[in-house]
Amino acid sequence: MNLPLHTHEVYRRRVLLRHITVLLVLAALLLLTLVVSMNTGFIRLSPLDTFRTLFGGGTAQEELILFDFRLPRIIVSILVGAGLALSGCIVQGVSRNALADPGLLGINAGAGLAVILYVLFFGAKSFLSVFTLPFLALAGAGAAAVLVYLFAYRSNGGASPIRLILTGIAVQAGISAVTILLAVKLDDTQYQFVATWQAGSIWGSNWRFVLALLPWQLILIPYVLTKSRALDVLGLGDDGATGLGASAQSERKKLLAAAVALAAAAVAVSGSISFVGLIAPHLAKRLVGPRHAMLLPACALAGAVLVAAADTVARVLVQPAELPAGIMVAVLGAPYFLYLLGKSRT
Repeated sequence: MNLPLHTHEVYRRRVLLRHITVLLVLAALLLLTLVVSMNTGFIRLSPLDTFRTLFGGGTAQEELILFDFRLPRIIVSILVGAGLALSGCIVQGVSRNALADPGLLGINAGAGLAVILYVLFFGAKSFLSVFTLPFLALAGAGAAAVLVYLFAYRSNGGASPIRLILTGIAVQAGISAVTILLAVKLDDTQYQFVATWQAGSIWGSNWRFVLALLPWQLILIPYVLTKSRALDVLGLGDDGATGLGASAQSERKKLLAAAVALAAAAVAVSGSISFVGLIAPHLAKRLVGPRHAMLLPACALAGAVLVAAADTVARVLVQPAELPAGIMVAVLGAPYFLYLLGKSRT
């Protein structure tokens, strides 16, 4: 009896070591992306110039480029990627649907509607919008999520995963229609801002946006990481979760609220970047497996790398103009979504 137990323990340690190695590699990729992004742009900075400027030895122009333009945008893209990826991981875990993401439940559409209403009444880039947009986006996303949950809820069985998905698709379509109608009322400047936002552009590229987004992520990401066991239990279904002593409906509500807040805060400063919540969880699951204790941090790192790299490529691909980062993510995400859809049919 001792040999099988010993063999199991050795195997468990090897798996744990491999997963930790994966996390370290993802962290290294994120650091590499950060360095490359700091060096890349219309005005090139060599690695030596970047290193020297970081420690106070750069020229006034180099400091302006690095500290006022590039670093805030890079940090925002990292925070946005981690938030959207974790939100997608939660939605997939709660709905037990590998093709689910925040956009599928109407979360992104609700946040976008709130942003457009703000732009319509208060202008595109007022100072107060830096700190009020995350709250407005949260209100819009939260209202959409509540609407989806209420329509999907049944007194005899709660809100089943399949009803959440189907209701989310319907609510998303309705909100998108209202958004298009409101866009007609915008002037040229407002419409340009909204069009760029809907394409998924990291438009919040100064330190005020970092300060507006950072508290949300510092609170929500650690909270989500502590819910790894709850997500594992929900993956067993409501009956399995109840059998293990967990309240499936209560945990589902808490986790969906966290997913809504993460996505809303990210959408407020980055626009509607699609597919991050779909791609990052799948990539992370292939690397570390379905256990959320490792899946969640891997997912956050993968999402951060994905958005930061996409934004870097979008900045330099058609210089001196820029492409929205959401387009670059969609270039990868749309084919991958079709691949997953085809695979699910088999």
